[in-house]
Amino acid sequence: MDIVISILLVVVGVIVGIVLVKVLGLFGEKNFIKRQEEMLEKAKKEADKLKRESILEAKEEAHKVKLELEKEKNEKKQEVKELEDRILQREKSMEKREELYQRREEALDEKEERINKKQEDVQNEKVKVEELKEQQIEVLEKISNLSREKAKDMIMKKCEEAMTLELTAYMKERENEAKLEVDKRAKEMLVSSMQKFAADVASEQTVTVVSLPNDDLKGRIIGREGRNIKTIEAITGVDLIIDDTPEAVVLSSFDPFRREIARITLETLLKDGRIHPTRIEEIYDKVETEMNARLTEYGNDALFELGITKVDPELVQILGRLHFRTSYGQNALAHSLEVAHLSGVLASELGENVLLAKRAGLFHDIGKAIDHEMEGSHVEIGVDLAKKYKEPEVVINSIASHHGDTDAKSVTATIVAIADALSASRPGARNDSLENYIKRLEQLEKIGNDIPGIDKTFAVQAGRELRVIVKPEEIDDLGAHRIAREVKTKIENTMQYPGTIKVTVIRETRATDEAR
Repeated sequence: MDIVISILLVVVGVIVGIVLVKVLGLFGEKNFIKRQEEMLEKAKKEADKLKRESILEAKEEAHKVKLELEKEKNEKKQEVKELEDRILQREKSMEKREELYQRREEALDEKEERINKKQEDVQNEKVKVEELKEQQIEVLEKISNLSREKAKDMIMKKCEEAMTLELTAYMKERENEAKLEVDKRAKEMLVSSMQKFAADVASEQTVTVVSLPNDDLKGRIIGREGRNIKTIEAITGVDLIIDDTPEAVVLSSFDPFRREIARITLETLLKDGRIHPTRIEEIYDKVETEMNARLTEYGNDALFELGITKVDPELVQILGRLHFRTSYGQNALAHSLEVAHLSGVLASELGENVLLAKRAGLFHDIGKAIDHEMEGSHVEIGVDLAKKYKEPEVVINSIASHHGDTDAKSVTATIVAIADALSASRPGARNDSLENYIKRLEQLEKIGNDIPGIDKTFAVQAGRELRVIVKPEEIDDLGAHRIAREVKTKIENTMQYPGTIKVTVIRETRATDEAR
């Protein structure tokens, strides 16, 4: 019973729940529809409100745009008006300026007419003045008994005399000032250079004496029927002099290189003891090869001493040949080294390239190494060698100009010429024959005696000074300076000499009377 009741209660509960669910669903749907309608109504109101606000904003924006357009339109109108006003003002200014130009043009035309008229008047006056001038000149010619040309010549002569005196005095004054400065500077540089470098004086001869252990070897050197001595002379190009000089043989040749090869060949043969034509030729070939190697050694030693690099090997060997070349008894390689050192010192004093100056000084006499093998002076040969082995242009010009054959194109070339003269002119550097010495003195005195106004000329101090005595009644003090300069110029242009020659002009007046 209880179970049935329970089941009934459950069924009733289920039914009641279903009914309640349906009732609540109907009620919720009505509320949902109502809320939906309210939301739609609210959305419509919001849309209407937004529409009205959008319309208002659009109207306001349109109004603003309209105002801005009106403002811009007014501004443009104002600009156009201002532009029109400026154009009108400019047109008025141009009209005024045109009127001003017209008035100026009229004034210029009037002025030009007046000037033309004045020019005509001036021309007429000028013609009249010329006529009067010609008349006055004719009157003056009649009074002075001189033609116009003669009077002009006299005036020009007077002016020339006056100007000559003034120029001579001016030149004397400037020359004295320049001498004070130049002599001081030159002496400082030369003394400094000579103090920094001093080379030994070497005198080479044209003969070489070979000592013999005993006189019996002379016969072996001569050989049967003289074949040994003939072979030696033939292959070496050197003369063998075998005379009564005890234990000595003399080698004679003007080529020191050949003479040295012959000396070493002969000494080697004497040590070897086998002296016959075949052995002579073998020894000669060997010695010649060794001597060629020595040439390169001499050249490299010279380059190393000066710090010079990048020289063609063939040119180095040619440089070494200068060791066996002499000039006035002075070793050519020693002279070239001396000139190179002096050039470097002078270049350092003057702020020039020291290495380039040394290079130019070393190669300035390179042509002497082979001048007996080629035609032309050692200067021409040296220039060709420098060009062949691509030496710098400064070196080529230094070789060409160191004897004054061409103009020096650089300070370095001038330095080399000075160093060359300095090396050659110092005491004992060179030997000179008495005949050449006397000839140079006579030439010096003749140069002075050929100039008018000179009484006597004396070469003193071994040709280092020329004293010129002038006639005091013909030459004044300023004229003495002119003659000194003229003599100096003639010496420089006509003579070749080492070092410098001082020209001293002496003018004195002596009055002599005898009391009785």
